[in-house]
Amino acid sequence: MRNLESTTLLFELSQPGRRGATLPACDVPAPHAAELIPAAALAEAPLPLPEVAEPEVIRHFTNLSTLNMSVDTHFYPLGSCTMKYNSKRNERMAALPGIADLHPLAPEDTIQGLLELLYELQHMLAEISGLPAVSLQPAAGAHGELTALMVAAAYFRHLKQPRTKVLAPDSAHGTNPASARMAGFDFVTIKSNASGFVDLEDLARKLDDQVAVFMITNPSTLGLFDRQVSQIAKMVHDQGGLIYLDGANMNAILGITRPGDFGADMMHYNPHKTFSGPHGGGGPGAGPICVAEKLAPFLPTPVVERRGDRYVLAADRPHSIGRVRSFFGNTGVLVRAYCYIRTHGPDGLKAVAENAVLNANYLMSRVRHILPVPHGERCMHEFVATAASLKKKNGVAAMDLAKRLLDFGFHAPTVYFPLTVPEAMMIEPTETESKETLDAFAEVLFRITEESPELLHDAPHSTIISRPDEVQAARKPILKWTAESKGGA
Repeated sequence: MRNLESTTLLFELSQPGRRGATLPACDVPAPHAAELIPAAALAEAPLPLPEVAEPEVIRHFTNLSTLNMSVDTHFYPLGSCTMKYNSKRNERMAALPGIADLHPLAPEDTIQGLLELLYELQHMLAEISGLPAVSLQPAAGAHGELTALMVAAAYFRHLKQPRTKVLAPDSAHGTNPASARMAGFDFVTIKSNASGFVDLEDLARKLDDQVAVFMITNPSTLGLFDRQVSQIAKMVHDQGGLIYLDGANMNAILGITRPGDFGADMMHYNPHKTFSGPHGGGGPGAGPICVAEKLAPFLPTPVVERRGDRYVLAADRPHSIGRVRSFFGNTGVLVRAYCYIRTHGPDGLKAVAENAVLNANYLMSRVRHILPVPHGERCMHEFVATAASLKKKNGVAAMDLAKRLLDFGFHAPTVYFPLTVPEAMMIEPTETESKETLDAFAEVLFRITEESPELLHDAPHSTIISRPDEVQAARKPILKWTAESKGGA
């Protein structure tokens, strides 16, 4: 029987006067609050926070944790997000006092070890990408996209050739158009052809001297490597534009090919995806960018440099776009990435990619007879299947399959993305899963597709919350707790 405290809100456990700690009376004169905080900024009354003793708080959150699905407890084939097992060795390294306890404003002379680590990481990321100049500052992949596009805008301003447009395929990540608009560009979508690759004729029609950047995710969200990429790069470069590589899917090509070698001028990494840092739940993240040498002067400052036998946070870059992150970013994630790369080495990183591709192709071969894969006989790190035939046959949608998987202890894959595939299910097993896990997942999918539509429409059946109204939750989020909501919401 599930513990009652698993489903009870802290506000419902609250009892007036209960405390987790009792502090002694202040034995020094305390200045009046009004002397420290302007009266206009003071609340009229204390916030209606729950009053709960320490044991109830501990039990509440411990019980909640048992309801979570995570890469430590479940197979998590979340396509595009690359939710692979995070080795705990890297967690221990990032938590060392000499790293975790450093103050953001510590003098450079006192953080030479960390600066050396970051300097070496810059060179590692440059070597893996084939792009020599690196900024570790962006806080996430989308932030890296935005930063790179800001660098591109600064580059064209410096040339006195301001450009207005950014292009990207219709299979690109949804953050691409948002990043382009935030950087001040108009966004233009390029169609995909029947094979799922960039339609070169549509690209040629829309490519002109106002195009600053062509953004491409390669391997794509369809799990395919666009072999036209060098031709695409030449077309864009011939118009004076730049190629931006969305590095979300680097897990498929580590040590095999480098974006800089097939024409990219800029890219970002998702170290929390590619290099095994934890992610999800809003962060923290990191989104380092690598750029061609001609773009280096425009990178955010500071950049870690070695000057003689010292490492410095160099800010003396007159063409820089400036700082894009408080202090130096989420260094804990960067330390994890450093440890991951040092642990694997060049041969090990190549093996990561090879095993990720092997696992994805094995799983695709097992399930495609019940969930067809519209694009590609072979895939890279992930594949996009479709439940369209099941929906047409008996009304079972991709969401029904995703919800039912939860009853068997598997997290659902990404559904309904990319939009170019109807009833899409994007499945990414990653390299960290065993054949036995992949076989078990496939067998559950076979069983689910034979179950009654009525059973699937009501799934999941074993979770505390069955099917929340996701559309309603997105359109009308709970913005704040009030005294009236104390009894639950």
